[in-house]
Amino acid sequence: MSRIRIIPCIDMIGGKVVKGRRFSDVKEVGDVKSLAKRYSETLADEIVFYDITASQEGRSTDLTVLADIGSCITVPFSIGGSISSIADIKRCLDVGASKVSINSAAVKDPGFIKKASDEFGSKRIVVGVDVKQKKMGTWNVYLKGGTLDTGMSVIEWVEKATSLGAGEFIINSIDGDGMKNGYDVSLFKEVKKATNLPVIASGGAGTFEDFYHIIVAAGVDGVLAASVFHYGEISITDLKKYLMQRGVDVLGA
Repeated sequence: MSRIRIIPCIDMIGGKVVKGRRFSDVKEVGDVKSLAKRYSETLADEIVFYDITASQEGRSTDLTVLADIGSCITVPFSIGGSISSIADIKRCLDVGASKVSINSAAVKDPGFIKKASDEFGSKRIVVGVDVKQKKMGTWNVYLKGGTLDTGMSVIEWVEKATSLGAGEFIINSIDGDGMKNGYDVSLFKEVKKATNLPVIASGGAGTFEDFYHIIVAAGVDGVLAASVFHYGEISITDLKKYLMQRGVDVLGA
C-alpha cells in the first residue's frame, strides 16, 4: 500500500468556501485563501478545490480566487469543476495546479480521459466520481450535483476510466457527504477491486476512527474530507499523529 494522503477539500461558490450535506443545504463557511493557508500549515498533503456550481451553470471553472493561490500555500493542489476541454486543463495547470479532477465531461465523452492523459500525462488526470447507492452492493454514477442518475455503475465506470488512462480516482459518496457517520466501506472495497490506480475516499468522515477504518478495511490510498476540517473538529496534524500511533504509514508526517 502507498503512503496514505490526507486531503482537505474546499468547495467554492463565487470565491467563498461552502459546505453542504448530500450535495444540498449548502452554507458559506469561510474564505478560500485563509482556509487553504491553514491547511497548508497543518500538514495537508494536498488540497482539492472544487467550483461546485460550474457544471450545473454550464460555465468554465472560476479561477479568479485561485490565480495566486500558490503564493499562499506550499502543498500541491488540484482543481475541479466543469473541466471539459484541453484548454480548461491548461488554464488550471497554468495557475499552479499539479492535477485536475474531471467528472461530468469524462462521463459524457470518455475519450476525453485519453486525450487529457496523452496531452498532460496520466499523473495529472484525476477522475472524480459522484455516486449514490441504488441497492445493497450497487452504486450508480451521478452528474449535475448528484441530481442526474447516469444508470451506469461505479464499477463499470472505474474499469473503463482506468483503461482510458486515468491517473487516480476520487470517489465521492453522495449518501455520506457531510453526514459524518463514516465512510461506506463496502463501496470503496469494490472500487479498489476494480482498479490498480490510487483511490481517494470521500464522503462520511466524522471521527478519527472513521479515517482509520476506511484506510485499513478498504485499502484506500488517501482520505478526503471537508466538514470536520473546516469546523475544526479534527485537525490534520492530530489526525496524522493518531493514524501513525495506530500503525498507518502516513505521507508527510
